[in-house]
Amino acid sequence: MNVRRLIPAAALSSAVLLGLTALTACGSGSAAADRKGGRLDVVASFYPLQFLTEQIGGDHVSVTSLTKPGVEPHDLEISAKQTAKLNDADAVVYLKGLQPAVDAAVKQADLKTKVDASTLTTMEKHGNEVGGHAAEHDHTAGEEDHADHGHSHSESGDDPHIWLDPVKYAEVAKGVGAALEKADPAHAADYRKNTDALVTKLGGLDKEYAAALKNTKALKSRVFITTHAAFGYLAERYGLTEEAINGLDPDSEPSPARIKDLQKMAKADGVTTVFYETLVSDKTAKTLASDASLKTDVLDPLEGITDKSKGTDYFSVMRSNLTALTTALGTK
Repeated sequence: MNVRRLIPAAALSSAVLLGLTALTACGSGSAAADRKGGRLDVVASFYPLQFLTEQIGGDHVSVTSLTKPGVEPHDLEISAKQTAKLNDADAVVYLKGLQPAVDAAVKQADLKTKVDASTLTTMEKHGNEVGGHAAEHDHTAGEEDHADHGHSHSESGDDPHIWLDPVKYAEVAKGVGAALEKADPAHAADYRKNTDALVTKLGGLDKEYAAALKNTKALKSRVFITTHAAFGYLAERYGLTEEAINGLDPDSEPSPARIKDLQKMAKADGVTTVFYETLVSDKTAKTLASDASLKTDVLDPLEGITDKSKGTDYFSVMRSNLTALTTALGTK
């Protein structure tokens, strides 16, 4: 679907420091004293930002997601009711470039606090293939040391899937926490405490992934195939290589040459599994797997939680993804 096409925007690659002040004054919004129940009314664009805001805001925020469970986020259309809700909110947390309809609605919305998650960490351009080098990547270092490891083929653009890298997600958490402190200074101490707790949990998740994936000798293969390039940041972080059938757009049709290349690569690199996701058709993944005698499994891009999700929240699904990856990569 054309609406899924990502919007290239070099301006999204802002420094984290700038992101911490990603608040735009464009109107009066709802005054703190007028809030229903005394809570900060926040609209989040989709699940990862909803979860993060709820974790940081705790009892002091009321969070509404524009993307209902089971709806593919990129294809979201904003209803008149949602537009009204957005205009009545105290704040919005969104990811510019992921959902064109949300970007347009936020731009028009007259509310005081607008937090763009894409400005809270560094964004990169990814294509069909994204690789990270475990031997060269210092796990504890910052973004600079691995920014050059990603490489793009054919379709490329700013990759919005930052939440699938726990380190980047933690950077976004810090920025959202700072934004909530500014929007609701009366509860700043609680927001700071909750942010620190979430960042600590994400640090623990990062260590789990690193322990399971970064030991080159422990895996039979370091290459995995997905329906679309949602896991580029994760691959870079942990020294893996993601080969995507459809690049950043899962609705596009891969060429016969691409399919043939993937079949050859799978055999050469010891790939065992083709991953698909619950919100997108698995037809191409299963066809490729069948033709190449490979298995299929779910690797969840965590764009929403549904009854089909292998977990009930961000952390449980990320751990299910880790189990799927280690199984497919042949942990010895």
